[in-house]
Amino acid sequence: MAEDKAPVVTVDGPGGSGKGTITQMLARKLGWHLLDSGALYRLTALAAERKGVSLDDEPALVDVAANLDVAFEPTPPGEPVKVLMDGTDVTADIRTETCGDNASKVAVMQPVRDALLQRQRDFRKPPGLVADGRDMGTVVFPDAPVKIFLTASAEERAQRRYSQLKDAGVDVNIDALLEEIRVRDERDMNRAAAPLRPADDAQVIDSTGLSIEEVLVRVMAAAGQA
Repeated sequence: MAEDKAPVVTVDGPGGSGKGTITQMLARKLGWHLLDSGALYRLTALAAERKGVSLDDEPALVDVAANLDVAFEPTPPGEPVKVLMDGTDVTADIRTETCGDNASKVAVMQPVRDALLQRQRDFRKPPGLVADGRDMGTVVFPDAPVKIFLTASAEERAQRRYSQLKDAGVDVNIDALLEEIRVRDERDMNRAAAPLRPADDAQVIDSTGLSIEEVLVRVMAAAGQA
């Protein structure tokens, strides 16, 4: 099978909707490759910070994005994908709220998105790909046979993030988390470059009030693998 014809399931949606967990579970069940596209933007933001590059310096950010040394390694069920940058494990570093906020700022820049576009498409290899992001079905893989848009209320997403951080021993304020999520949603949905929205042919799944297992059943059904 030609690599550019390998099947793709795209899973788009806002932060905290459960995309990361669901796409890992789906990729394992299907035996397919996994693309965490959000990690690429987080890695760009982290690399820029470590290189002393300002988030306002678009040309320098494009250079950072174009030259990322990145690798993803599978992990046991329930654990986030291991992310390596320049051979170093940065899985925890890119999952902070600060890095997520910085990634959202970087992602509004079309030249940065262009620099990462082909890198994302290169993940499309047999037997197939599960792609997690915000514009996987609208921009990166518009020909994907299955497109899913996973969402949840801002309140639910803030509660999920709060629980994750508390479990990790991080002192956090849920009201501040909710405000950060709302601000990030507003930025992502109204940016000029690939705004966050469902593809016209996407199946929208609202995970509010559902367990991960219940969401997976719906996603599997949408993917035709139930």
